[in-house]
Amino acid sequence: MSAAHDLVVVGAGPAGAAAALAAADAGLDVLVVDEQRAAGGQILRTTPPEFGGRRKLPTGYPWAGELLDRARSHPGIAWRHGATVFGILPVTADASSAGGADASAGPGSADGADASAGPASAGFDVLTSDPADPAGSGRVRARRVLIASGAYDMPVAIPGWTLPGVMMAGAVQGFLKSQRLRVADRVVLAGSHPLLLIVADQLLAAGARIEEVAIARGIPSPVELLRALPAVPGHVRLLGELAGCVLRLLRAGVRISTGTVPTEVLGDGRVQGVRLARADRGWRQTGPARTVEADALVLGYGFHPSTELARQLGCALDWDSAQGGWIVRHDAQLETTVPGVHVAGEPSGVAGAEQSRAEGELAGLTIAAALGRPVPERALAGARRRIRSASRFSGVVQRMFAPRREALLELATPATEICRCETVTRSTIDGFLDENPFAGTADAVKLACRSGMGPCQGRYCESAVAGLVAKARGTGVGEAGRFAAHIPVKPVPLQAYVALADDPAEVP
Repeated sequence: MSAAHDLVVVGAGPAGAAAALAAADAGLDVLVVDEQRAAGGQILRTTPPEFGGRRKLPTGYPWAGELLDRARSHPGIAWRHGATVFGILPVTADASSAGGADASAGPGSADGADASAGPASAGFDVLTSDPADPAGSGRVRARRVLIASGAYDMPVAIPGWTLPGVMMAGAVQGFLKSQRLRVADRVVLAGSHPLLLIVADQLLAAGARIEEVAIARGIPSPVELLRALPAVPGHVRLLGELAGCVLRLLRAGVRISTGTVPTEVLGDGRVQGVRLARADRGWRQTGPARTVEADALVLGYGFHPSTELARQLGCALDWDSAQGGWIVRHDAQLETTVPGVHVAGEPSGVAGAEQSRAEGELAGLTIAAALGRPVPERALAGARRRIRSASRFSGVVQRMFAPRREALLELATPATEICRCETVTRSTIDGFLDENPFAGTADAVKLACRSGMGPCQGRYCESAVAGLVAKARGTGVGEAGRFAAHIPVKPVPLQAYVALADDPAEVP
């Protein structure tokens, strides 16, 4: 087991980097673990230094460069890149004493934690896997843990979505940012999130031919635009960047269709076309579909928070569709229902980079205060003020572009694969629910149909499975529940378990 740290941060995006910097500035010893080669997360991802040239960061986030530079060079922050956190284990008081962690790691009065939430933990063992460096695999002892693991694209199952060439907007953007790789020559983009327009503009700049951008929602009404005005102050540059994307697309002759949804992906062994149809304000198809030839379909309907580690630890979650689905319950100090475990960024609700950075800053400060470091009240007040400012913008985005999940679920036909890993079709799930009227949870379907038991552990099918349960039982997705998460929360080599064998009794 490597040396103990005051704080281990999972994720090096805006939330994780800001939290690490705030905590280290307050005197904590911080370790940041992230799967990517460099800090920044998806939103601040750049090409590797081997590509040469200047680092190019999004123009809407003027603070990004300074944040990453300060965090990278801070002597109080250690970095472990290319490593996966596949589980987190609470440490008992006896194990803490043996391992050198401070038993005072439980929540104190400084962060306002509620002692009724459960017994204070004596620390945590963070389980890591680094296939490229065996020394990076094993247990890391932490007094506190911050989960800032970001989010992943919201999957939408439609006929043909398993064909090569169907990709999510975040993945396409990742290829462009990190490898300057254009995924296809002729592209159709379909979804409802503003990111879709940014990705279309980036593909256009990379030389792709954008055949069409199909937006599910209609043009905002005057009332919606009026309600969106509070989002403008402080976010002019970000809104200007989005407007610039739209203007460049229109100047290039790209067709941007509102009130339009994809109904089928066509092709033999690969994407060769997409069927698009008009939709009403509830995103339900209203007319015949037309075919648009393309080599790729990019889907962008929003994001789901990455909450697997929080689930595995036993943190309470709440269902909020507009904020991304299942989000981790937390207090005003961003501490979860498991004392000593905090969240920041998308796991607390998908709200974008600006709010993620502010939440990370507040989490880092409150963790430092809870561990006895002096934290000025003005610093805490400043972080809370930045969260409030960012939430005015994120709230408008969540309200205007919230996915109509029931309508999207209707796009899947009986033969459509809901669970790609285990090739489970909608008819299989619907048939099980028809034959078992007392089965009313997503986990029940998982146990019976194997949906969610593959390598992705349900990331691509959980929301659809829960939606089918809710539809069959006349309940909400929150009542249908979610899949349980166990160690390992992601596939890791067996070598990662071998590295834990210094204490076989504790190997999960």
